Amino acid sequence: MSYLERYDSIPTENLEDKVKVINQGVWTDWSGLFKELRENRPIFITPKFVLVSLFPDVQEVLSRSEFFSVRAFAPKMDPVFGPCMLARDNSDHNWREKSIMRSVLPLEDLPRVRKMAGEIAKSALDKSATNQKIEVVHDLAKFVPIRLCGDYFGFPGPDLDTMYRWAKTTQDDMFRNLTNDPKIHEASVQSSNEMRAYLTDLFEEKKFKETEKSTNFFTYLSQFFQPQTTEENYTAPGDVFTRLANLKFPPDIPFSKERIIAHMMIFLVGSIEGTAQVITQAIDQLLNRPEIFQKALEAAKANDDETFDKYVWEAVRFNPFSPFLVRFCEADYTLAAGTPRETIISRGSVVLAGVGSAMFDPAIVKDPDEFSIDRPQYNYMHFGYGSHTCGGEHIAGVVVPEVVKQILLRPGLKLLPGEEGKVKYQGYIPTRFVVGYDR
Repeated sequence: MSYLERYDSIPTENLEDKVKVINQGVWTDWSGLFKELRENRPIFITPKFVLVSLFPDVQEVLSRSEFFSVRAFAPKMDPVFGPCMLARDNSDHNWREKSIMRSVLPLEDLPRVRKMAGEIAKSALDKSATNQKIEVVHDLAKFVPIRLCGDYFGFPGPDLDTMYRWAKTTQDDMFRNLTNDPKIHEASVQSSNEMRAYLTDLFEEKKFKETEKSTNFFTYLSQFFQPQTTEENYTAPGDVFTRLANLKFPPDIPFSKERIIAHMMIFLVGSIEGTAQVITQAIDQLLNRPEIFQKALEAAKANDDETFDKYVWEAVRFNPFSPFLVRFCEADYTLAAGTPRETIISRGSVVLAGVGSAMFDPAIVKDPDEFSIDRPQYNYMHFGYGSHTCGGEHIAGVVVPEVVKQILLRPGLKLLPGEEGKVKYQGYIPTRFVVGYDR
């Protein structure tokens, strides 16, 4: 029986069993569940949440932040970061802090960031070469962004194990603790306290000496508006924490030391687990398509990053970072108004906007079940959509394909036989994936 057949066969009053059927699909077979919903009930109201599966409807939800907000994240994010822009919509706080952080993550950094990611990935692969195997999730896909957190963001942490723990405990609470387990939340808050103490000390080290000059915020920004600005004459300090610690903000731009430290924490929380998941799943998807793998490898060997990156992001479409994004309905709203599927979403509803499903909507995405690198960029929602599109989109946009490229370039890269060669998951989060390659 299909998910909807099983759901419909359960008596109306048995809400728990109805929700259990849909939960099974959401967490273990999202592509199968959403395919069925796209074809039969594209806006599906259940007793616990609303599932939205078609491309235009998903975009509508994610672009109407006054109706579909992110405030449900605040109880878990604010105890860690303080008032967090990631859990706020249409506010001065959100607008101001997002703008500042974008200014210290300029596009001019991307060639250097990509080079860093490639060198770190090579070192990890060289270290494991004697065994002719590497555990992708922990030893490559998490290792690279953890190192970048130190080398580029300027937040190296006391040691690798502590950084892994800080990243995981906070992510587990903010994005995976759907039952609101207090122990998971306590672990996240404990990690935040440890991070804040560490970063407070590090902040003083990042400050320039008295003989050196801090930079006025507007002076710093001005270099990016000069026509002659190039990679060669680009002079921003080496890491992001140093930039922030030495910027002088005018009185009417409230961005304190505490807010700088909060955003350094956001860099760690937002960049490790998600980046690792996407790298792991991209490698798995490519290795399981031998013909596509060979074409991607040819692009990698030719150092044709423009073409190679298309293979990576198309591979990720088949198993994205998250199949859905969660929003809270602030007021009654008519979704897909004027269409046969027009549906009123009630105030207080939890909405799962199926970004993974949207990327397979045949009305928008041509031949969605085929692997194609010729798709227009707007077909993809890897980084979300609307005002809460991932702020690190351009950084991840070079880090993910570069790490995948380095592993594909290893001679004899292959899937291992049996269970060892399969990605192990907890929910939809990969926990282990071992691949083999020659020395």
